[in-house]
Amino acid sequence: MYSFYNANVKGNFVNDCVIRAISVAENKTWDQTYEELSCIAQEEGILLDDVNFVESYLDSKYRRVPHLSMTVGDVIEEFPEGIFLITMNGHITVIVDGVLYDTFDCRDRKIRCIWNVPKRRNKRL
Repeated sequence: MYSFYNANVKGNFVNDCVIRAISVAENKTWDQTYEELSCIAQEEGILLDDVNFVESYLDSKYRRVPHLSMTVGDVIEEFPEGIFLITMNGHITVIVDGVLYDTFDCRDRKIRCIWNVPKRRNKRL
């Protein structure tokens, strides 16, 4: 299932998928996530939307889920429960308990990597 979700504090449609997806997965506000990722990226001298930064950050916090060639929709079907961050060429998204939260429906896109995020206590969605 897909649910439109734009966590951008100004409601803008900008290239902030990293912040949007991670904020949902980590149950933080857009601002909190932006501040945290910006600080880490600045320390490393890299942009926070660079795939190398994103995947390294997620590897340091979460377990990668092994997979074969799958689409985002396949992940929803295979893992109906849990929180998953998924990278694909040029984008990152989040799935929470079988629902894709994003500004567009990317269920047909091929994934690069999947990370399982431990369940949080309080849901913001």
